[in-house]
Amino acid sequence: MSRTLGVTRRRALAAALTVAVLAPLTAACGGGDDSSAADGGKTTLKVLAAASLTDVFAKAADAYHKEHPDTTVKFSFAGSQQLAAQVNQDFPADALVTADTRTMDGLKGKTAEPQIIAKNRLVIATAEGNPKHVKGLADLATAKKLKVVLAAPAVPVGRYSKKVLDRQHITVQPVSQEQDVRGVLSKVELGEADAGIVYATDAMTAPDKVDAVQIPDEQNAIAEYPAATLKVSQHTKEADAFVKWLGGAEAQKILRDAGFQQP
Repeated sequence: MSRTLGVTRRRALAAALTVAVLAPLTAACGGGDDSSAADGGKTTLKVLAAASLTDVFAKAADAYHKEHPDTTVKFSFAGSQQLAAQVNQDFPADALVTADTRTMDGLKGKTAEPQIIAKNRLVIATAEGNPKHVKGLADLATAKKLKVVLAAPAVPVGRYSKKVLDRQHITVQPVSQEQDVRGVLSKVELGEADAGIVYATDAMTAPDKVDAVQIPDEQNAIAEYPAATLKVSQHTKEADAFVKWLGGAEAQKILRDAGFQQP
C-alpha cells in the first residue's frame, strides 16, 4: 500500500514539474501580437525620437490616437546619437525618428526603409529682446563679449552648427557643449548663455523667453528628419502604419504648424 502511494506521489510531482517548465516556454513562444490581444487588441508603440520633436510629437500622438483608438504612441526623446546607441543595443522599441540622415544611415540592418518626414533650419537663439544685439554668425566669435553654447559635435544640431560656422570661417569657443538641442535652448532660457545655435522650431517653443536671429539661406544648413520602423519591433504592422501616417496630410499639417518644413 505504501509503495503504491509513493509511486502515485512521484508521478504527481513529475506532472507538476512538467507544467511548471512548459508554462514559461509557451508564453515565450507567443507572437508579436499576443501582448496586444491580452490587452483587448490595443497596442502601445514605443517610438525613439529626436529631442527637437518633443513638443510637436505630443500633438501628433494625440491626433494619431483619435484616428487609431486602438493604438497609443509613447515617445522617448533624446539626442539622435543617444537614440542610435539604444538601437544598436536592441532596445525594445518600435520606431525611430532622427534629426539627420547620417545617424539613420548608420543603423542599416536595424531598421526598415526610412522616409523623410520633415526638414528644419538653424537660427541663433538669444535672450528675449536680444540684449547683446546679436546680428549674425560672426557675432558668435566675440568670446569676450558673448557667452555662446553649442551642441556637442556628435549631436546632429552640433554637426550642422559646425558646418555653417566652418563655412564662414568663424571660430567659436562655447561655454558648454550640450547633448541635445533642448540643452542648448535651456542654457539660453536660463541666462547661462547669451546665445546658442538651435533649430528654428525649438526657438518657436519658447517665444516669451528667447528671440530667434535668422541665419541667411546661403549660410544655413537644412536638417532632414527620417523615420523608420525598427526590426526589433513586436508590432511591425502598427509601427509601419504610424511611420506612414507621419508622411500623410494630417501629420504634415501638425509639423508645418510647428515650423517644420515639408520633406
